[in-house]
Amino acid sequence: MILRKIIPRGVRVFMNANLYYVTPISSVEPLQNFNLVKKHCFDTGGYSYMSSKSQSSSSANRVSKVACNDAQGVLFDYLHYTRNLQYNDAEHISKNSPIFLQTLISKVDNDKGISQSLTKYLRYHPINEFEPFFESLGLTPSEFISLLPRDLMFLGDEKILLDNYHVLCNYGISRDKIGQMYKEANEIFRFDHGVLAAKLRSYEDEMHLSKPTIIALVTCFPTILTDVVNQDFVQFLEKLDSFGVLSCKWIRGYLSDGNTYSWNKMLVMMEFLEEMGFKKLEIGRLFDKHPDFLFEDSGNKIYKLVALLLKIGLSAEIILSLFLQHSLLLAGNFTENLFGALRFLSEIKMETEDIAMIIRSHSHALGCCSLKKQPRTVLSQLNISPQKLCEIIKEDPQKLIAFAAKKCDTGGHQHLREKTAFLLSLGYVENTEDFVKALKEFRGKGDELQERFNYLVNAGLDHHDVCKMIKSSPFVLQQTKDVIEMKIKLLADHLGKPLQYLVAHPKYFSYDVERIKLRFSMYTWLREEGLITKRSSFYSILWPSDVRFVKLYVNLHSEGPAVWERLKEQLSSNVEVRCSDS
Repeated sequence: MILRKIIPRGVRVFMNANLYYVTPISSVEPLQNFNLVKKHCFDTGGYSYMSSKSQSSSSANRVSKVACNDAQGVLFDYLHYTRNLQYNDAEHISKNSPIFLQTLISKVDNDKGISQSLTKYLRYHPINEFEPFFESLGLTPSEFISLLPRDLMFLGDEKILLDNYHVLCNYGISRDKIGQMYKEANEIFRFDHGVLAAKLRSYEDEMHLSKPTIIALVTCFPTILTDVVNQDFVQFLEKLDSFGVLSCKWIRGYLSDGNTYSWNKMLVMMEFLEEMGFKKLEIGRLFDKHPDFLFEDSGNKIYKLVALLLKIGLSAEIILSLFLQHSLLLAGNFTENLFGALRFLSEIKMETEDIAMIIRSHSHALGCCSLKKQPRTVLSQLNISPQKLCEIIKEDPQKLIAFAAKKCDTGGHQHLREKTAFLLSLGYVENTEDFVKALKEFRGKGDELQERFNYLVNAGLDHHDVCKMIKSSPFVLQQTKDVIEMKIKLLADHLGKPLQYLVAHPKYFSYDVERIKLRFSMYTWLREEGLITKRSSFYSILWPSDVRFVKLYVNLHSEGPAVWERLKEQLSSNVEVRCSDS
């Protein structure tokens, strides 16, 4: 009776559930018969992704936010009160395993209430706790299915794993990064008590690295924790130090957990530069100004480029000057285009000294243009000898572009400068990995991107909010200003949403105008008919497939299907009229 007053009812249910784990029930097999490797495990009712994949795909669309919240609460109670996981662990798992929860919800009768149904379900059907655990660490089911322990279902049985997991969490490593660390170096989760903490401290004490730098390093390169201290990494830092560029903040600023790094390759590349005649301070100045030369593909690109430029006769001083002047040598197709020009000139037997002179004086122009035509094609079209072509190009190197470039972006460098200026205005730091990645993600000319950005600001959005929105969702600016304007108007007219709504929901811009018009028009008609009283989110209207939208909305009214077809015909005819006018 005292327990009933102190402990909430939901918790008492889970406490009682422990009895079922040790007491045979006529409809439930004992726990020891559950084996993740054997298929009969899933036929007994034990929950697993592998047994529920088909159900989850059909049910995920129907799970409401309220149901998910209820399911999170039930899973938290189960993990914390029944399975005795730490409060923070249970909370993180329950709030960060949506796929697991959706599949779990599909197993119960929603009509009786998610909380009650799931509580009862978990009383009789133990779950594989490693599945929501790995999902909460940032892994997808397809990524962690091969990582599941073969003969275990309960996290509490893997005390060493949890101990090392807590060491990483307490050190400050984000939980959603730990999954990738486990995938790449799961041996660090098998260290005895105290070993992992000692390894982390050794990087602080012996190498004098700051904690934020170590966190960045181990999330990007978890295998450095597999040795006492990774010797390749130690030598890499020592070499950087000899160049005068060793800085914790400098290193941390250019590491990305989306990339992998080979310290050994970077070390070999730096030693190669020294052997080729580059001075230490010059190398340090190059890396300090353009870190991409070091971190891009672990230095492999610059290694090949330097080797080629040295081969055609450029001195180390000239190559260094070229790199310092042209910071975008490794961005986009610049390097490939330059390689193409070198090959072309070599194939027509131009002297090495002349090639070096042309590359030195016209590297920008050659890097911005792709030479599509082969030397034999150019020689055939001009009906001249290779020697004559060499003379023409030496007199005017721009003729090489005119003869061999099938399509040359003469304004390519200007566009690159404009886009660079635009990205810098958003807060990107030039030559960082994020900057180079943004160059690829933000498609379009710099002036066009700026025009669309300005429209969003002038429409009433805060400058900072627009920056944040498009950095997370670059596709917002990959449509014309007119399309952006039309989508904003449709959202306001049909859903009554304020402009600020878009900051938190940039995905709205990913839907095409025709889909938005058709769905919103049908939704507006249903509101006018009084069948929908509360305003819906754009997501619930635009995200479902046509079949599902018809079921959820169109069929609410007996005349709905006819109106739906009429709206589609009207939209189709409007599109045809626009096409014929154009």
